[in-house]
Amino acid sequence: MNKKMPNDTKVSIQPPTPSQILELRHLWQNTFGDSDVFLDAFFDTAFSFNRCLCVNHNDSVVAALYWFDCTFFNQKIAYIYAIATAKAFRGQGICHSLMTHTHNHLAEQGYVGTILSPAEKSLFDFYENMGYKTYAYISELEFSEDSIYAFEQKNIALKKICKKEFAKLRPSFLPKHAVLQENENLDFLETQAEFYTGNGFLLTAQTDGTHLQGIEFLGDVSIIPSILQTLHCSSGTVRTIGTEKPIGMYYSFTEDTLKPNYIGFIFD
Repeated sequence: MNKKMPNDTKVSIQPPTPSQILELRHLWQNTFGDSDVFLDAFFDTAFSFNRCLCVNHNDSVVAALYWFDCTFFNQKIAYIYAIATAKAFRGQGICHSLMTHTHNHLAEQGYVGTILSPAEKSLFDFYENMGYKTYAYISELEFSEDSIYAFEQKNIALKKICKKEFAKLRPSFLPKHAVLQENENLDFLETQAEFYTGNGFLLTAQTDGTHLQGIEFLGDVSIIPSILQTLHCSSGTVRTIGTEKPIGMYYSFTEDTLKPNYIGFIFD
């Protein structure tokens, strides 16, 4: 059972001030271990003082979270990201209080719900206890050099495209109950990946030597080996629409029966 939040000292939940950015970065790195380069990309492209809440304990940041604005059936939802609590303050109910406060804040701002993607299996249970339910799934396809060249190469016209063109094309490829991620979602994604298209597909991916990490593939998966060959990759991991792997949990502020079954960009 969680302990109660500290009540013998000053505790507040509010948006950060400019002077707290360094504290936010330290908390993030101590929690997730991400590099300065990654954090620079996030704070330069996706961070907003209006899309962040933090818990202050005696004027020091001890917990924080961020969100990306998304839409679902033309209604605003928030993709909550990088939920972090300082190690010394874990197990005291701080995360639960921050999440509850965030839900109330977002509902007041006209959002209809929130989605998040737990990094570990145990966290699905943790957020389920807060009222989240798993609705969004993907398939994660693995390709080795042997499996890639076991397929007969198909003729494809692989074209690298800009973020603007990608944003224009992507909605037509998404399933009906998908979360639509645009604006700061794509600004941040652009710092980590490149966008490709061809006849009937879209690919968002990054390459590390000869390995391709497919952040999202939309289209006929049978052409993925040909894409890997075209990009001179001998292995690949590609995420796409599917039902095998749980990826997104949703918390609704309304009684609407519509639930998102797909979120394509998980910034892990």
